[in-house]
Amino acid sequence: MTRAIAFLRAVNVGGRVIRMADLAKSFERLGCSDVSTFIASGNVIFEHALRPGPTLVARIERALLAEYGFEVATFLRTPAEIAELLASGPFKDPQSAGAATQVIGFLAAAPSADARARVNALATSADRFRFAGREFFWSSRAKQSESKIDNKALERALGVATTLRSLSSLTKLSAKYPPKNPR
Repeated sequence: MTRAIAFLRAVNVGGRVIRMADLAKSFERLGCSDVSTFIASGNVIFEHALRPGPTLVARIERALLAEYGFEVATFLRTPAEIAELLASGPFKDPQSAGAATQVIGFLAAAPSADARARVNALATSADRFRFAGREFFWSSRAKQSESKIDNKALERALGVATTLRSLSSLTKLSAKYPPKNPR
């Protein structure tokens, strides 16, 4: 069994409400074990016989669509991947010091050079972006709720779905669900 974390896009926003207890049961019906949720924004930690990848993502997305009646883009990472991401210090550059917003965006695959350029074109004197593999980092001197940049603008620029999580939420999640076998 492999432990994974599912980051679900747009759960409990915009009228797309799913109780976390119901979401956990949905994952259990998919054959997942040791299922738990972390805050009410679509973070599900679970174990499954399949390794995190496109096959498992497709299964989860089909099941959630059938059960809840709307598409839920799903991004899987292992606890080790999250720990490595956080250890890389994604916001330790001097330009991120004192940022009010420090957000990590998850993608299914590394974005193209054109997509990265379109996102970077959104940058302002307050907002900065950086990419690393299947994630991107957004830091801003403004609060996320006050920025003119939002998930819809980012998805238009990227040309694909993404979901955003704050650095503080990911740090707490990683502390609560560390890798089982750290390297």
